[in-house]
Amino acid sequence: MVVRSFRWRHGNPWRWVWIALLLALVLVSLTAVPVGARLDSPGLEVAQSVQQLQQQQQEINKKRAELENEQNRLQTEQATSENRLQGLQQNITATANQITETEYRLSQAEKQLKDLQAKLEQALAQFRSMQQATVARLQFLQRQQGSEGWAVLLQSNDFNEFLDRRYQLKRVYQADQNVLDELKRRTDDINQQKAGVEAQKNQVALLRQQQLAQKQQYEQEAASEQSMIARLKNERGALEAAEAQLARESEQLANLIREKVAAQTGIIRGTGRFIYPAGARLTSGFGTRVHPILGSRRFHSGVDFGASHGTTIRAADSGRVIFSGWYGGYGQAVVIDHGDGLSTLYAHASRLFVQEGQAVQQGQPIAAVGSTGLSTGPHLHFEVRRNGSPIDPMGFL
Repeated sequence: MVVRSFRWRHGNPWRWVWIALLLALVLVSLTAVPVGARLDSPGLEVAQSVQQLQQQQQEINKKRAELENEQNRLQTEQATSENRLQGLQQNITATANQITETEYRLSQAEKQLKDLQAKLEQALAQFRSMQQATVARLQFLQRQQGSEGWAVLLQSNDFNEFLDRRYQLKRVYQADQNVLDELKRRTDDINQQKAGVEAQKNQVALLRQQQLAQKQQYEQEAASEQSMIARLKNERGALEAAEAQLARESEQLANLIREKVAAQTGIIRGTGRFIYPAGARLTSGFGTRVHPILGSRRFHSGVDFGASHGTTIRAADSGRVIFSGWYGGYGQAVVIDHGDGLSTLYAHASRLFVQEGQAVQQGQPIAAVGSTGLSTGPHLHFEVRRNGSPIDPMGFL
């Protein structure tokens, strides 16, 4: 099971205010200085426009990073809560089965006690009856010892008969004593069994109480987890707006690329034949896919290479860097213009080796693989865009 802080498990009443403020700041920032504003607007020059765009983008990206981190954490918390809830539900079922078994054992112990009590009462009745009969017989013989008891012996015809009759009287006494001893032994044995069953019954009853308390605790924890999951789902719904903003940023990036390409001079044209930007295997293709963080189907505007952290990222073709910095969910990113409306994007980098305006050659190191922005682990997200719109990179590799 996963350990959570007390504060998180009991919720943060300011969380919704925080999320709302972040989203509002993102939207206000975008409204204040549109990323796609034309560079020939009154009062703006190309160099100033680039600098202002970068400053505004830095502010937006800080807030985007906070939202992305929150989304990742919420997803982890929800998955953990769902796993814990599943475990608790299994525990509840197992404990309920144990309680059923314990109650059966308890009923069997009570039945056994009832049977032993009946046997004990029967044995005690036999013991008392035999005891009374024996005592009465002994008392009778004692009263007759002075006359009739001896008379019985003296009526013997000879000495052998006398001894035989004396022996028979002793056997009667001994038989009575044996019966009484056996009855007492049986009574003691039943009492012993009864004490053992009583102890067993008490243990089973205590176990049942413990199991009931454990089941109640599991049920309370399960209710708490269900409440938490519902809250996490609501909060993730609010953060879905942030992911929608990423899609808008992608479109705004397209406008940014088109305008910067139109504004720059000294265009460097590429060869039109790209090389692989990283020496790693392809892990995700272009087009609609299930988002690895949000779990919903989203359009993937590029391809991913599963390279390890720090792996060198190289320019797929010659060109000029038109963007180098942090760009929202793309994290640390580089955009290179190759002329004729063709550009490439390299995202989620850990380090950037080039600056905006710099000319680069095909194969030149431009960044290092990382996991910045909206990313689940170290990899290179690579895009090819024509006139700012994403197209399948595999047509160029």
